[in-house]
Amino acid sequence: MIVRYLSMYNLFYKTIYLFDSREEDRKTMIKMLEMIGLGLVAIMILSFVGALQSIGIPIGASNPYFWGCAGGTLIIIMYRKRKRKQAGQE
Repeated sequence: MIVRYLSMYNLFYKTIYLFDSREEDRKTMIKMLEMIGLGLVAIMILSFVGALQSIGIPIGASNPYFWGCAGGTLIIIMYRKRKRKQAGQE
């Protein structure tokens, strides 16, 4: 079964797909999302404790890097939860 991921870009009323994916390739995408989420959590923790202050990232929860990583991680969690729910219903 081929799953198509729709892009936001339409050209001459024809939908352009970013990539086609087979059901077997979903495991690779899930692992990539997990690694990206892990990286975002690591950056969030390091910026909160001030370990990245030497490269110009401010300390604490008031900096935009902390909230950007927290938001990205939350989006990945919600996406994975929705996909699991859809897979259970199908």
